[in-house]
Amino acid sequence: MIVLQTWDTPNGQKPAILLEEAGAEYRLQGVDLGKGEQKSDGFLALNPNGKIPVLTDGNLVVFESGAILVHLAEKFGRFLAPAGQARLDALAWTYWQVGGLGPMMGQFGYFKMSGTNNEEAIERYLAESLRLFSVLERGLAGRPWLAGDDYSIADMMVFPWMRAAITFIAGTAGERMPDLSATRRWIDKIEARPAVRTALEKVKGLKG
Repeated sequence: MIVLQTWDTPNGQKPAILLEEAGAEYRLQGVDLGKGEQKSDGFLALNPNGKIPVLTDGNLVVFESGAILVHLAEKFGRFLAPAGQARLDALAWTYWQVGGLGPMMGQFGYFKMSGTNNEEAIERYLAESLRLFSVLERGLAGRPWLAGDDYSIADMMVFPWMRAAITFIAGTAGERMPDLSATRRWIDKIEARPAVRTALEKVKGLKG
């Protein structure tokens, strides 16, 4: 049995989306970040980094959302091409998200909400987030999905962050927000997928 330990955050939503898209049998287990459950001894035994999500697949344990999605895609033989440019593109966008979009947006969110009034930090991470939005918009121009013709783990990795960003960062960026026409169409298309809607509702339900 696959067990996904997660919470309702962009990173926590990603594996649930793939599991639902694959029609997999799995069990969700909530890890309440507000209560610090991700720092418990039991959780740290699975992920020494103390972050969600963590996936247990039989006797295998995988942490880090990108690694989890690669594992599941290869397990089910879906959402990641076995070779060629489509596979390379999917992996490139996956690493782009974990190394760029997520951390930059996370830092912006931290300084924006911390009450420290660190305007230099807010501006730094806002500017970089907006730059990354433009990178994504260029990447989606003229193609239906990030890795080309097929929906892949790259879309599942980036979608939860951009879905949250469009509202959160737009409120601060105002007129500085770049044109995101292709990105908005892509978000709407993913949100309309029944498996994605189910995944988001299930993960949201962990909060009770």
